[in-house]
Amino acid sequence: MSLPIAAVAVAVVVGSAACGSDYPLGAEQEAAAQRGDASLQGAVTASGSSAQGPAMDAWRSGFATLYPKAQVQYSPDGSGAGRGALLAGAVGFAGSDAYLSDEELADSVEACGPEGAFNIPAYVSPISIGFNLPGITQLDLDADTVARIFRGEITTWDDPAIAAQNDVALPSLPISAVSRSDDSGTTENFTDYLHAVVPGIWTDEPDGAWPSGLENENAKGNAGVVSTVAGTVGAVTYADDSSVGAPLGRVALKVGDDYVPVSAEGAAAAVDLAARVPGRADHDVALDLDRTTTAAGVYPLVLVSYHVYCSRYENQATADVVRAFGTYAVSPEGQAEAAEAAKSSPLSAELSRQATEAIATIEVGEIP
Repeated sequence: MSLPIAAVAVAVVVGSAACGSDYPLGAEQEAAAQRGDASLQGAVTASGSSAQGPAMDAWRSGFATLYPKAQVQYSPDGSGAGRGALLAGAVGFAGSDAYLSDEELADSVEACGPEGAFNIPAYVSPISIGFNLPGITQLDLDADTVARIFRGEITTWDDPAIAAQNDVALPSLPISAVSRSDDSGTTENFTDYLHAVVPGIWTDEPDGAWPSGLENENAKGNAGVVSTVAGTVGAVTYADDSSVGAPLGRVALKVGDDYVPVSAEGAAAAVDLAARVPGRADHDVALDLDRTTTAAGVYPLVLVSYHVYCSRYENQATADVVRAFGTYAVSPEGQAEAAEAAKSSPLSAELSRQATEAIATIEVGEIP
């Protein structure tokens, strides 16, 4: 039963011998050297989730203020690319909108030592279904209708299934559904929601890759799909809510008898209902979301984006920077900065505590 809620590419910076400026984030970081902790020195590279991009920028800035001689470089290449880079030993940690699969955990021992890698929730955000219909800012849709739109079974915006749920004048425009072209944790969460709620319609298993049998327009990253929809009247996509703004409208999803608009509060309520994934190590804080809930106020189309760390690093400086950055990201201060930058939902105090304790278990040692 579920319970409630190395070969790493590293450049170690020693004193002023680092290439270029000691303060790559500018004057603010340099000024922080006078008041921050300069004893932590090193640079760690990471890659992964594009959804985490704005939050990661906020974390890096805040971390640089606290530790002016430490650097974290992040490339938002997509969740699948980030996990692959970690398993290949090419980065210090990964950002991923889906936790490591059992197979990936087994593979991680080569880069991360005998205990492998582990998942830490760092960023919680609703996934918006954003659409471009001038003059319409919200549509009410149930999961059945959403699934049929993205499967190409509902092809115009004035379809009776959409009209029956909305007391607005709908245009007779063709629907252009836009999906991710890259291996995406956002896609995996979106398809997981549809497969859980309407499995008779969304028959494809949840996956980071869009189903090959469903042909539609696609683009890379959250920014790519949102940009495509913003430039195409009648288009619709799914994306991290931090990426969705004017001119796009948003869908309110039917949950139980009500339609729930996208919000950080609704996402937080969904995570509060989550359970720890069974069978994982004590320090692996992967969460199993209840997509089928009918609880009031819950927005179940939510992603929990993880930082995926190695349990062991061979380099002391790497381990120190990873531990410090990871702890900062899940701290109340780090979560508040992410919420301000990316409209994310801060981790609960209990989840933050679990994450902090898990990060503290990272050790230094030889990786066979």
